[in-house]
Amino acid sequence: MKETAYTLNDRKLRLIGIPLLGAVIPIMLNFENFLQLNRQFAFSVLFSTLITLALWEGNRFIIIKMWRIFPELSQTSRRILAEAVLAFIYVFAVSFVMDELFCKPYFHQSALLAGFRISIVPTILVYLVYEAVYFFEAWKLNVRKTESLMLEGVQSQLEVLKNQLDPHFLFNSMNTLAALIDDDNTDAQDYLERLSDVYRYVLVSRNKNTVLVEEEIAFVEAYVYLNKIRFRENLQVETKLSADIYRKHVTPLSLQMLIENAIKHNVASRENPLKIRIQQEGSDYLVIENNILEKTILEKTTRVGLQNIINRYGLLTDRQVEIIRGQDIFTVKIPLLAHLA
Repeated sequence: MKETAYTLNDRKLRLIGIPLLGAVIPIMLNFENFLQLNRQFAFSVLFSTLITLALWEGNRFIIIKMWRIFPELSQTSRRILAEAVLAFIYVFAVSFVMDELFCKPYFHQSALLAGFRISIVPTILVYLVYEAVYFFEAWKLNVRKTESLMLEGVQSQLEVLKNQLDPHFLFNSMNTLAALIDDDNTDAQDYLERLSDVYRYVLVSRNKNTVLVEEEIAFVEAYVYLNKIRFRENLQVETKLSADIYRKHVTPLSLQMLIENAIKHNVASRENPLKIRIQQEGSDYLVIENNILEKTILEKTTRVGLQNIINRYGLLTDRQVEIIRGQDIFTVKIPLLAHLA
């Protein structure tokens, strides 16, 4: 889940700010009454404090709503524009109500425009204070999330490299090469080329938060090719995606981790081939599923692959990775992402 950008804690600010503004504005508008400290000044302070309270609390409500609708730093301009429009409407409405309830009955004249102009002052101050605090807190949160994502990326790189450099994987790969290589053996050449593609992709993608589905699928095809030399038709991987899905993004190495987990935890035999399918669920999720043929003795594993994928997606989107274990089918759904720098 995504973290909330900022939890507002402004009780002291409101307790001090509302009465302070309520007193300062009448002093600035009519300093003579302030020096005399008469009833008219006391009434103006009370009236100003009530207006400030209404403006502060109402605009605070607008600000919190806009923070929830536009929480990201990249949405700052849209948030401020929406706040400005709603604040203008709200301040005018408050000024109109105050004019009708107080100015016209007690002073027998309208002061709507003057009241509106005066009300803009505390409104601007409230927005400046809240937006400045929010921007700073959102910036700090963004820094923390970036650091966390980098940490998860390092963990992912180490895990993938450890898995791919696992003695079993290298032993099987080298044995396969030794059996295939001769002067005219194109199969050996293809195998070596795909092996190079796998390690090249790991090195290229290690510093990225997301990659194109197209790139990840190409990498998965190279990885599956290496394993199919070992398993032959005992391993069957089918990819069924529409053209537009290839332009979406996923976290790098996530599909490979899921396929590797399926191979590690399940038997792949001629009688019971391991079948892995990569497909889409609408335009929001990639679905990776395999039939369950559990091994009685599992290969050595650190069991952090799935959790690593969950953690990385948790830093990038509020849509969760879904893991569904049925009686015969194991399914993992990973969110498709927009490009993230």
